[in-house]
Amino acid sequence: MKKNKIIVIISIFLAIAAMMLVVTQSDKTFKRSLSDFEIEDTAAVTKIFMADKNNHTVELTRQPSGNWMVNNTWKASKNSIDLILQTMHNLTVKEPVPRPAYNNVIRDLAVNSVKVEIYQKVYRINLFNRIRWFPHEKLTKVYYIGGATQSNRGNFSLMEGSSVPFITWLPGFRGFVSPRFQPIPKYWRDYTVFKKNLPEIATVLVEFPTKKNESFQMTNQGNILISLSTYPEKQVIPDFDTLAALNFLTAFRNLNFEAILDDFNPHRKDSILSSLPLIIITLTDTSGSTTLMKAFFKEGDGQTDINGDVIPYDLDRLYALVNNGEDFVLIQYFNFDRVLRPRSFFLLER
Repeated sequence: MKKNKIIVIISIFLAIAAMMLVVTQSDKTFKRSLSDFEIEDTAAVTKIFMADKNNHTVELTRQPSGNWMVNNTWKASKNSIDLILQTMHNLTVKEPVPRPAYNNVIRDLAVNSVKVEIYQKVYRINLFNRIRWFPHEKLTKVYYIGGATQSNRGNFSLMEGSSVPFITWLPGFRGFVSPRFQPIPKYWRDYTVFKKNLPEIATVLVEFPTKKNESFQMTNQGNILISLSTYPEKQVIPDFDTLAALNFLTAFRNLNFEAILDDFNPHRKDSILSSLPLIIITLTDTSGSTTLMKAFFKEGDGQTDINGDVIPYDLDRLYALVNNGEDFVLIQYFNFDRVLRPRSFFLLER
């Protein structure tokens, strides 16, 4: 009888201990969920959606190829995607927001924060990460990134459904992370105009509408021979500077525009596009795909020449129409100068 009582007492004690353990662990899990901003497996991230209080939104989606798209329309910048994934992986809680600042931080988060939704590929059955069946996309984390702290070394952040804001930061980074969470599509887009290596180039047609005798077509013949011809006559030029031609073709390896002018004055834009372009470049690759760029003079900003006369055109930048005429952008002479060559540049007798 006494033995049975001891067994009962021990059983009750173990049951109470088990309940306390469950409650304690549940409480810890709950608290961790309020402050767990870090994404451990960024390779599993399939989609990132961001929105602010000014109705700006952006959706970044990983494609089966591994590339990312912006709003399922434009190719995303690899550098920008890599940076935000790295930020999400390293985003760490420094401390809860101090109680005296709580009300101000909550008010600021309500009006100035960016909502971040993170989707990942997860498995309905996952045994020790070895047996994984039935993959599907799931919304795994939602939080709000607010303004910077007074020290500019962190941001105020809040998990959705929580009333506990935290100060988040990137260990080793001197700054704040909110600029990395921009819900505006143009900041995430790939700014590439031309990105072709020499073996990928079939022909490059360069037209000068105001100086037609400077137009030409250059052909890459199997990476063995480069030919140059007039345009539109297409008469072969037998003698030209082949080294200059090689430098010209290799310059298309990585040319990017500087900025998208999506808020440009419509009347000024129409006026510019109705004028004759300075240059039109059409690159055709070995698969038959073409990339077209039209560049236009940009008005000067008051600079003068050595005689004191005002220079009518900007010496540093041009306007350009790219992406099949969809985007009106700025390009820099510094980047594009090697491909803005007239036909006479390649002739042996200049």
